[in-house]
Amino acid sequence: MSMKNITILATSLTLGASVAAYAGGYTPPVAEPVIAPIVVDEPVANWAGGYVGGTLGYGFGGDDRVGVSQGGSLLGDIGDVEVSGANIGIRGGYRWQRDNWVFGPELGWEMTDIRDDTSGIINGTEVEADAKVKNVLALRFKTGYIVQPDTMVYGIAGWGRADIDYELAGEDVSYDADGYILGLGVEKMINDKVSVTGEYEYANFGKESLEAAGYTTEATTKYHNLKIGVNYRF
Repeated sequence: MSMKNITILATSLTLGASVAAYAGGYTPPVAEPVIAPIVVDEPVANWAGGYVGGTLGYGFGGDDRVGVSQGGSLLGDIGDVEVSGANIGIRGGYRWQRDNWVFGPELGWEMTDIRDDTSGIINGTEVEADAKVKNVLALRFKTGYIVQPDTMVYGIAGWGRADIDYELAGEDVSYDADGYILGLGVEKMINDKVSVTGEYEYANFGKESLEAAGYTTEATTKYHNLKIGVNYRF
């Protein structure tokens, strides 16, 4: 074999070896598979059904300016009756549920010691006024939204009937008054049966014209109420 042929052969073998080495040494990158996260919706708890419960509250912020009249003429004001005090109640209701919405009526009765008194001088005579809310019967409608499986916030709207002890110039002029109740609340489940509540309410029992000892006044009983409570669902 001539020197020229040997040189061509050597060159060919070298190129072939280089190509083979390059081909065998290249490893294309392997893309890692993308795994989509699995989203699991939390189940909505069951809030529907009947329940009974109890509440403990404190009423405050009542504001009744007591004006005294006689024979149709205003004699003057004797002060403000700003009722406040504790209350304890029982309740029972039923709720329906549509997805995260919960709604239903509730009947409650509260025994209270929400009261205040005032006095002033009218024509040289001291005139006293004393008001006490003895008890309240209320029918409320509550509409709530489940913000977490075990927590619901809700609004309150309803009717109330209050038994009110009122004294003017030493004479008892007690009466019953109808009014409205508005409020907000939150309820949290402790377990499948028991839940606790916190509520704010505003109760307004309108105006009532009262006569006693020759005087006339217009009572306007209203107050705010903060309550905590517990419910048992069955």
